[in-house]
Amino acid sequence: MNKQAIHKLGFDQIVKEISSYALTNKGKQTIQALEPMTERRRIERSFQEIKEAVAILNINSSVPIYSLDSVTRSLEEGEKGRYIRVEALSRMIDFLDHCRKLKRFMDDKGYAAPTISVYVDSMEDLTELEEELRRCLKNGQIDDYASKALLKLRRDLQQEQTKLRNRAQELLKKRSSVLQEQMIVEKNGRLTLPVKREHRQKVKGSVMDQSSSGATLFIEPAELADRQAAIEQLKLSEQHEVEQIMYYLTGLVLEHKPAIQLAVDVMHQYDVIFAKGKYAMEIDARPPHLNEENFISLIDARHPQLGKEAVPLTITMKEEDQALMITGPNTGGKTVTLKTTGLLTMMAQAGLWIPASGESNVMIYDEIFCDIGDGQSIEANLSTFSSRLVNIIEILRKAGPHTLALIDEIGSGTEPNEGMGLAQAILEKLVEKKAKLMVTTHFTEMKELANKRNDFINGSMSFDLETLQPTYRLVIGEAGESQAFQIALKLGLHPSIIERAHEVTYQQKESYQVDEALLKSNEMKQQIIVNRYVKKKPAAPKESAVTHFNMGDNVKVKATGETAIVYKGPDENGDYIVQQKGEKLKINHKRLELYIRAEELYPADYDFDIIFKSKEYRKVTKQLDRKHIEGLTIEEEEI
Repeated sequence: MNKQAIHKLGFDQIVKEISSYALTNKGKQTIQALEPMTERRRIERSFQEIKEAVAILNINSSVPIYSLDSVTRSLEEGEKGRYIRVEALSRMIDFLDHCRKLKRFMDDKGYAAPTISVYVDSMEDLTELEEELRRCLKNGQIDDYASKALLKLRRDLQQEQTKLRNRAQELLKKRSSVLQEQMIVEKNGRLTLPVKREHRQKVKGSVMDQSSSGATLFIEPAELADRQAAIEQLKLSEQHEVEQIMYYLTGLVLEHKPAIQLAVDVMHQYDVIFAKGKYAMEIDARPPHLNEENFISLIDARHPQLGKEAVPLTITMKEEDQALMITGPNTGGKTVTLKTTGLLTMMAQAGLWIPASGESNVMIYDEIFCDIGDGQSIEANLSTFSSRLVNIIEILRKAGPHTLALIDEIGSGTEPNEGMGLAQAILEKLVEKKAKLMVTTHFTEMKELANKRNDFINGSMSFDLETLQPTYRLVIGEAGESQAFQIALKLGLHPSIIERAHEVTYQQKESYQVDEALLKSNEMKQQIIVNRYVKKKPAAPKESAVTHFNMGDNVKVKATGETAIVYKGPDENGDYIVQQKGEKLKINHKRLELYIRAEELYPADYDFDIIFKSKEYRKVTKQLDRKHIEGLTIEEEEI
């Protein structure tokens, strides 16, 4: 699987997090080395193992798993001809104890875990080895009774040490007049007397040390030397016997090496399985269905790193849907949608459960590619556009029928028209190569492309204009809008500026109105909004009478589908005067249908002259309202 996609989609972070649930270093390493698979049977087997692990963890969360590193090192040391040290043998006992407990733990779990409960059956009975190790080791050292020879040597040694100390006590009393202190001092493992320097000649023996001032000499009396030499010899014999026992125990362990290694493997396997199970429980994951028919159905899916509070995402692409074009405002969740789809697909193919409904269905892909983020490289002197284009060229080269390609803001980073052209050409080529595509874009032309082609579908991230917050919900089948104009209005940009921006963008005029009620609300005093895109079901016209419209009603012309604003009417013929794109037209009521009522768009005291009268007309009106001006008149503006 593509390494760049694994990193970009965050799969490496997921396996690192799962590894934290493992109890052994070997288990952690195995989990961090996980990669998506393409063999369906292996994936489904992993799903089943996790299912059974979760069932067991719900019964008892304390699984007897033991660290394996020391066991493996001990076997390696023994094979090199060295004896296994006492500390390592003690850890071997603990490991064998956990093996026995693990077998007992799994023995009664067959009803909940019929598959993984039998894994322990391959572990041989190592009770005899454990018992022999326990017999020879006590309290972290070789026990006296490990061998008869060791028992005799340690008894002899103890007796000699007792005799030596008794003799030293006798000399202490006998030589008290020449001693600095009345005590026996051990120096370098030898018993000495603290003799005053001036009385050195009165005590026969060897000087083992002296005080820092030189006033005291620590002398081993000649009467103790022979006995202490004998004790040293006994200690050497004891050490030799201990080493012989350790070589014996090492040999015993190596005799059982195949069984121990198998037990290590089984323990390791359980560690990995239960770590996956614990993580699945932590993120409330489920096993998805798998398919090889090239369709995607993620239901109530959540990005695992966003937690359980993330807004569930539902994504459906049928087999015939070759490309999904996702549009919508910035920060609306488009990129998260791509990452969630790619990451959950990778997780599923790695045999991991995913945070989504169990009804979800994931396609098994040979490769998953992504182009998300700028990937700018200063060292390589590549711009954002260049670096992303290099990545897309690689995707074009490798894409095929069993690949998923995720491309964020395709064609961005360069001149818009050229970027749009490149985007369309790239997508058409990828579709020609039968790759499955999910693409985010702001290009209006890309939305239109999806409307024209049967193998393309539109999708949009919805946005709540009331709260200025994205809902992070994907709507399949609808193209989204950037909502830039509506957000600008909401945040206080003057409507005239927005109207000019609309005209520049779409080459047509559009009226944006202030919602005074919203301005007066406690929570939104500084914000304004227009309900331009609020759609209501048209009122059914009465067949027997003239349909009544009020000034300011937003109506739709049935023949063209274009909207207009009611100015006057109706006259005796049922004709209304409406304003459309700055022009006043006379249209019969039968050709009009209500789109949005005036009270939904304007406050009760709204001055409609702002809409229907020219700037000059309104200027003169204001002057005449203030005072009479000789020669200044005003004529009613009509069509």
